Amino acid sequence: MSSVSSNSLFGMGNPLLDICAVVDKDFLDKYSLKPNDQILAEDKHKALFDELVKKFKVEYHAGGATQNSIKIAQWMIQEPHKVGTFFGCIGKDKFGEILQQKAAEAHVDAHYYEQDQEPTGTCAACITGDNRSLVANLAAANCYKKEKHLDLEENWELVEKAKVYYIAGFFLTVSLESILKVAKHASEKNKLFCMNLSAPFICQFFKDNLMQVMPYIDVLFGNESEAAAFAKEQDFETKDIKEIAKKAQALTKVNTKRQRIVVFTQGKDETIMAHSDKIETFPVLKIDPKDIVDTNGAGDAFVGGFLSGLVQEKPLDQCVRAAHYSANVIIRRAGCTFPEKPDFK
Repeated sequence: MSSVSSNSLFGMGNPLLDICAVVDKDFLDKYSLKPNDQILAEDKHKALFDELVKKFKVEYHAGGATQNSIKIAQWMIQEPHKVGTFFGCIGKDKFGEILQQKAAEAHVDAHYYEQDQEPTGTCAACITGDNRSLVANLAAANCYKKEKHLDLEENWELVEKAKVYYIAGFFLTVSLESILKVAKHASEKNKLFCMNLSAPFICQFFKDNLMQVMPYIDVLFGNESEAAAFAKEQDFETKDIKEIAKKAQALTKVNTKRQRIVVFTQGKDETIMAHSDKIETFPVLKIDPKDIVDTNGAGDAFVGGFLSGLVQEKPLDQCVRAAHYSANVIIRRAGCTFPEKPDFK
């Protein structure tokens, strides 16, 4: 039993229904997709979703980066239920109903803003070998409105109950004002605000939004390709991931009571963490390549494990250990799914 209370972890992001399938190279080529990438759907991808369902054996999972991480954190903590709160926008449709049902099954306290202009967002996870190409059609997820949801008294009360906040960088494309409202609250109350670089395109094309939020970020997550894109855009003039972590840590910060923590993963290579005035490295758990089913969701799982430690006020090295454990479980399964209980001590 953890000493943590319900609604102490808050997440806000793009709720998407993941449509996962193992595809072939021809399919990737047809839609000019890279084997390992994440992009937003354009007009040329419109037919992709239908073709995926018709041509391949698909599985549906409740997804979206932030929602995945909150789900994993809840799974790691187990009891009490509803430690994690999640806000995002869905459509009034069948996929929206599936998402609500999946969130409830995962014991996440999801409060969706429901609207009928756009259908519930979907994400095609096109798997080839142990690579995955993600194509997100945000649809309803793009329609989140601060004044229609976050600002409502009963919703804002849930925000105030939290101690740790997590928003993936993808949400920077949707509602910067919502992120800033939550980030400023966390900063003023000396609570932990965490964010993820999420994808190279966020660092490149949404860098102004990202840099407006950066002064409020207490814990910054990213992987090696995101760190490289971030360093390039910020003119860090280094490709050394440890140096990038140090420079990201040194960026201006509003709440000076907490020094920023930067955590960069590198797939099967060691995880880098800049905290206090040092850089630490942590080897990941060994896994036989033939046991890897699907790396989709590994990054979200890593963050979820880390958050489960943060919200329980565990030391940072234990947060990393929980993060590595979660990611190791997830990559052995299709989609961001997990067994009933974690085997983590």
